[in-house]
Amino acid sequence: MFGFLKTKDDPASKAPVTEAPGASWSERLKAGLSRTRDTLNTPLTELFSRTKIDDELLDDLETTLLMADCGVEATHWLLAELKATVKRDKLETPSQLRSALAKGLQTLLAPLEQTLDVGGHQPFVIMIAGVNGAGKTTSIGKLAKHFQSQGKRVLLAAGDTFRAAAREQLTAWGERNNVTVIAQESGDPAAVVFDAISAARARKIDVVLADTAGRLPTQLHLMEEIAKIRRVIQKADASGPHEVLLVLDANIGQNAVQQVKAFDKAIAVTGLVITKLDGTAKGGALAAIARQCPKPVRFIGVGEGIDDLQAFRVGEFVEALLGPSR
Repeated sequence: MFGFLKTKDDPASKAPVTEAPGASWSERLKAGLSRTRDTLNTPLTELFSRTKIDDELLDDLETTLLMADCGVEATHWLLAELKATVKRDKLETPSQLRSALAKGLQTLLAPLEQTLDVGGHQPFVIMIAGVNGAGKTTSIGKLAKHFQSQGKRVLLAAGDTFRAAAREQLTAWGERNNVTVIAQESGDPAAVVFDAISAARARKIDVVLADTAGRLPTQLHLMEEIAKIRRVIQKADASGPHEVLLVLDANIGQNAVQQVKAFDKAIAVTGLVITKLDGTAKGGALAAIARQCPKPVRFIGVGEGIDDLQAFRVGEFVEALLGPSR
């Protein structure tokens, strides 16, 4: 039997949530990306401290970008852009090349910056997928807070019925955010999501966040199950799902590209959530995604705090990664 694990759906739950005072998002982003920045900037500092721009410097820069998980396609694109800029603008010093690299990264990543608009449908159904350990359930809790801060009514669907801990974790996030969580102790995850959408429609909920069981793209039977959830959502709402978010752990490097391709094939991914950028991630995977399988990066996360998930902004991301342009 389905359970309404949190039923405090009063007007107060719709009120914007005030963030606790503290460091700004820009400061938290820079702090979160410090390991990435140190990993990338150590060789870059050595490169850009040289006296001239030559073939050896460009070859070493290519190696550095590849080591930062940018991937072959993105690295070759960036190098081609840099060489064209050096010739066109008659750059002479490596420090000028650093600024050109920052601009090139911004150009490369710019198409990924697309704000998620949850207007136009009620409820706006967001299906959320990802492999185990990517931070999917935690991201759902943070997204609930994000949409509440916009004055939206939110409902959570505990579609991960295979892992009891996931249901309990989502319930805890529901209690923390004061929103309804619809769950079932065992059974068909698609049925849980269907029931959640029906409840959301009856309660005039603005946003439904539907969790799904974590799975590996190589497990074809599990990928078919998640595809089934998508089909069931369409039965509950012919226009849904209105967004299909794939949660990616930033620390998996080039494997992120393969995950995007596999999940996109199964469930037509419309946006990405990049988590754990405060880990040992090299950050370049976003460049690889931009070249090989571009999908909007809706949100990025740099910590465990409830406010440590924010909309992706290319300019502040590149600055946090490389430092301000000179």
